Amino acid sequence: MSVLIRKYKGNNGMMQEERIDEEDRIERYMRLFDKDDVKKLETGVKVVIEKDEWILVP
Repeated sequence: MSVLIRKYKGNNGMMQEERIDEEDRIERYMRLFDKDDVKKLETGVKVVIEKDEWILVP
């Protein structure tokens, strides 16, 4: 089961981490990324979109 990890800065200024392990939510998030970013995520590369860091862990 894959886990999509999102790291972002919260309203309080501290870095927070969200772990998404539900397959349907992962699929919905993957539709938001462009093709190049999806390829990077699938190979384990970290992707940064508007200050949010995303990584897909198998």
